[in-house]
Amino acid sequence: MPSRKSISAHLLQVVCIYTSLLISCLLLSSSLTRAQEPPYFVTYSEALEEPGNMEIAYKGLYAAPQHANSFNSATLEIEYGVKAWWTTEVYLAGESTQNDSTIFTGYRWENRFRPLLRDHFINPVLYVEYENISDADRSFLEIVGHDSVADLYTANAQARRNVKHEIEFKLILSSNVHGWNVSENIIAEKNLTNLPWEFAYALGVSRPLRLAATSKKCVFCRENFSAGLELYGGLGDRYSFGLRDTSHYLAPSLLFNIPKGPSLSFSPSAGLNDRSVNVFWRFKIAYEIEQVFSHFKREVH
Repeated sequence: MPSRKSISAHLLQVVCIYTSLLISCLLLSSSLTRAQEPPYFVTYSEALEEPGNMEIAYKGLYAAPQHANSFNSATLEIEYGVKAWWTTEVYLAGESTQNDSTIFTGYRWENRFRPLLRDHFINPVLYVEYENISDADRSFLEIVGHDSVADLYTANAQARRNVKHEIEFKLILSSNVHGWNVSENIIAEKNLTNLPWEFAYALGVSRPLRLAATSKKCVFCRENFSAGLELYGGLGDRYSFGLRDTSHYLAPSLLFNIPKGPSLSFSPSAGLNDRSVNVFWRFKIAYEIEQVFSHFKREVH
């Protein structure tokens, strides 16, 4: 088992890589544009990244579970618009548990495909993701199967030994009506072993605080804010599909798009039953960089 010194050194290397990636992209960017996505942390909408644009985001989560050590998780997200119908994203995750340790927990590679580019009453998006994460992961990007607060009772030294290789699929359905966004996600996840399929759901509704922008320039105008509400949780597995022995969360959220700057999001997720963590405190900061690779082309010329 790696020593605490080797774990800390590895973590320091990861943090340095994260920081250098973020700083490099910001220095290359001549202008930062605000994200147009709804203020969801778990639910996906039909919004994809513009082709050639890159978004770099830091997503944090803090929780103090009942009968377990409190922890902080950190996820770095790098999202790139490949085509108008295709967005790809890489996640790097780590976590720090009080009275335990700080470790790197794995990575994910996500792809979203939008088969219908024009807006319809219901806009479908197909999602596929490969996950290489350990049982020590605390990012809770979704709640699947029979996930529960009991999963947090295992020490990092033991949990990190079990690394899961999984494929996750989502059917994303999203509608926009009079400024409101309503999104539904149906989730299926399969461990690449003989374990059964696991299922989950996520529902979200959101709206900007004002649809039309004012003529004057201001930072704290209502059109720079969006509010939302999410409901998400597990739906069991192939052999026990349904709500029995599953956990569920209700989460209000607020997004602040700083003009010519980053977007800031915050959401407290309240657990709805005794299998859920009492509260997840989520926050996110994201920068969107326009036509990121055009900067390299300019340097070549």
